[in-house]
Amino acid sequence: MNEGRELERFARTIGPGDWAIEATRPIGTLLGSCVSVCLWDPRAKIGGMNHFMLPSRSPGRATTDFDVLLCGDFAMEALMNAMLARGARRERLQAKAFGGGAVVAALTETGIGARNVEFAREWLAREGIPLLGTDFLGPWSRKIVLNPVTGDAFCRRNQAVPAQLVQAEERYGQTLALPRQTAVELF
Repeated sequence: MNEGRELERFARTIGPGDWAIEATRPIGTLLGSCVSVCLWDPRAKIGGMNHFMLPSRSPGRATTDFDVLLCGDFAMEALMNAMLARGARRERLQAKAFGGGAVVAALTETGIGARNVEFAREWLAREGIPLLGTDFLGPWSRKIVLNPVTGDAFCRRNQAVPAQLVQAEERYGQTLALPRQTAVELF
């Protein structure tokens, strides 16, 4: 059995809008148009992973707490800050990133996968974190597993997209087309 599949059996699974930091337990996720960035500190021997659906919040648009969690700008800051709080050092961080697949027609038309990829690359470059490995874009979903002990990340491309992933992305795609209520603050 290959190492990635063995690690997958014990992995802590995260979903859209989630992130995790681990020292010993593998972390895994399933991606479609979403992007997952894995950060690792080789000296502290801790790793983290996030999973975001949108590059950033739309300016001037009212958002819910859930919307914020799905955004790359929040997901990247939360992941890096949690890594630093657990003893990682910014200058030692290394990254691997995955996703941005074109698996749901409604989201493919918006270019969301490519925008997520561009955001991840730009954010890591701006922060000076080397991007050591990627598997981006294409017509498939991906299963990602990070080994926080070694920093190895495993990516398995899936030609057949899992139904629950398609349904989740379609539901979220439909919410993007709906007008948002503007927030009113009472004082």
